[in-house]
Amino acid sequence: MQDEMIRKVLLKEELDTSIKLIKLGFGEYQNLDMSNDFYYLPFQLISSGFERLMKCYICFGHIEKFNKFPEPELFRKKLKHDLLKLKNHITDNYFQENSKALSDDLSFLKTDKDLDKLISLLSEFGKFARYYNLNVVTGEINPGIDVKALWEEYELSFILGDKKLLEKINNFESSDEVSRIITQKIIKQLEMFTRALSRQFTLGRLGDMAQQYSSGIYDFLLIEDSELGTKDYRKNTTRYTQRKYKPHKRTIFDKYQRFINKEYKSKLVNKADFNGEWPFYSNQIVIECRQKHWCIVSIDGFDYALNGAAKGRYKLEDVHEAGMAVLGKTVGTFIEMALKMGNKNS
Repeated sequence: MQDEMIRKVLLKEELDTSIKLIKLGFGEYQNLDMSNDFYYLPFQLISSGFERLMKCYICFGHIEKFNKFPEPELFRKKLKHDLLKLKNHITDNYFQENSKALSDDLSFLKTDKDLDKLISLLSEFGKFARYYNLNVVTGEINPGIDVKALWEEYELSFILGDKKLLEKINNFESSDEVSRIITQKIIKQLEMFTRALSRQFTLGRLGDMAQQYSSGIYDFLLIEDSELGTKDYRKNTTRYTQRKYKPHKRTIFDKYQRFINKEYKSKLVNKADFNGEWPFYSNQIVIECRQKHWCIVSIDGFDYALNGAAKGRYKLEDVHEAGMAVLGKTVGTFIEMALKMGNKNS
């Protein structure tokens, strides 16, 4: 009896650990940019988090179905560290679809090719590919696959399949937007995967114990479709918390330039009057284009960079990085508005 209680306590601890690893992995993936391409950290965190979450899921399902914990051979010999095998074992044995939402989840898990590609790459990394470089160095006959290269190839496929992204990547003014859009798309896929598993803890029939332990997965369980890909997970990462953000407070000289300098064009934009997706947390902003190239947005008396050119030229905080725009929502429309305004009558 005591051994049974210990196993239940450790299962709850493992479930909580899996969610923490996934969140941290998502945050580290969102941290990647032109100056930080250290893919190995988010790969390690996400692959470990997903493996732990699915193995916890299977334990709950097995207990509900057979009134006992699974035997160690199930994980050690049959499923091992293969994330696709774990996913398929779940959908084949323990997944309930007693509502439209759960039926949609099951269809997504079984048929979405992009999800399978992502899960496959993460699985390969977790099993072998994290040692790919060393395997090549030491002359291994089968060194595994270069997950980083394949992941970059997968990201590139988004660009090649989208004319708008192709235009942006070739445009210096909006190239920074492309990496954000790709990150948002991938995070959205992985959030949908995590949500599909999480909803079984309460909406499915994974059992009383799973429902009792479900508090740890609520953040994913409650994600609405409109919120997918927009959550900022970076706030729990060391890189994000250690950095000091210093937005530029507008001065009298800034105000003077905006109204007097003919090469500075600006416009007040209100959320209520805007026809489209509003990416900013503030309901009112001022967009500004300086000398036809540098796009600025002013929010509550502070200036932020809209495009990479302005970030470099004026050393301004990026509006997304500073937390003034929703991560995953593009500001591309406002960059286009600012550039069009700046080049008008020129």
